[in-house]
Amino acid sequence: MHIVVCIKQVPDSAQIRVHPVTNTIMRQGVPTIINPYDLFALEEALQVRDRYGGEVTVLTMGPPMAEQALRKALTHGADRAVLLTDRHFAGSDTLATSYALSHAVAKIGESYGAPDIVFTGKQTIDGDTAQVGPGIAKRLNLQQLTYVTKIVSIDPTSRELMVERHAESGTQMLKSTLPCLITVLEGVNAIRRGSLDDAFRAARSPVLKWGAADAGIGELTKCGLRGSPTVVKRVFAPGPRAEKAMQMDINDKTLAEVAADTVTAIFARQPVLERKLTSHGNR
Repeated sequence: MHIVVCIKQVPDSAQIRVHPVTNTIMRQGVPTIINPYDLFALEEALQVRDRYGGEVTVLTMGPPMAEQALRKALTHGADRAVLLTDRHFAGSDTLATSYALSHAVAKIGESYGAPDIVFTGKQTIDGDTAQVGPGIAKRLNLQQLTYVTKIVSIDPTSRELMVERHAESGTQMLKSTLPCLITVLEGVNAIRRGSLDDAFRAARSPVLKWGAADAGIGELTKCGLRGSPTVVKRVFAPGPRAEKAMQMDINDKTLAEVAADTVTAIFARQPVLERKLTSHGNR
């Protein structure tokens, strides 16, 4: 099987700061990491490869420094890494990003065999849109399985797979056909530590660097800022809440009394909620 995993190098969200004047994210001096959700997608891809055989190609779009993220993925056990980098991609929103990445995935398929599965994390921690994975699937006409928590089985002969998907109502069991795109939830697996051999191989392995022309992207107006209809008005850090938390004295009270006092305090602050619950209970 040939599996492609799309990852992204993102700033460590624990150390992000917002400029007090320009209201933009200050990236200078902030360390970068592989998007955490993408690590679970990578591990799931490696487990599928280990079980059914094949190769895992890791793809990212970003500046030249994103090569660091790809080499990290190679240390985890990926077989090949492709960096999609070009000044035309600067400022891409999710629409432009999915356009460029879908072309790169198609080019990877032409060069190394059509991918059976494309994996992505459910979203990135810097954008939090969860739009790029489905966007790639739409552009490549792939079956898309989002918020997957477990790959139950894959039948390479019939080209079918069974997955478990998280939904608001519970867990869905879905059956689909290959090829497909899967977005993976966090915590679905234990991310492996790369072996020493993988670390040496990652240091020696070449990272393929593709520009827009190399990936077969002809319509540059669909890339970067020109191809991005999304406009971010401003970025800001939420200020502290003016209203302080309420503290309740629960000494010498039974659990039933504490529960009753809590409900009374909630309804005192949220009278609309009390009316809705009361009217619902009278139906």
